[in-house]
Amino acid sequence: MRNITLSADDHLIEVARARARAKKTTLNAEFRRWLVQYTNTETETKQRLQSFRELMADLSHVSTDGQTFSRDQMNER
Repeated sequence: MRNITLSADDHLIEVARARARAKKTTLNAEFRRWLVQYTNTETETKQRLQSFRELMADLSHVSTDGQTFSRDQMNER
């Protein structure tokens, strides 16, 4: 595991440490958790985009032959 150095306002650091202590953890552990979430968000976005592209490819054969539909027509069941 690598060490990194961050800079932040002293007051923010103290508030963050107090909040971490209240959760019975450390600021370091909270930062690690945040870093995982931060990186997973980008991965999740890429996965959603890939899923969307696959869905569009699967539906590429669907055609309305230029016909348009009203909102009521599209919502008919």
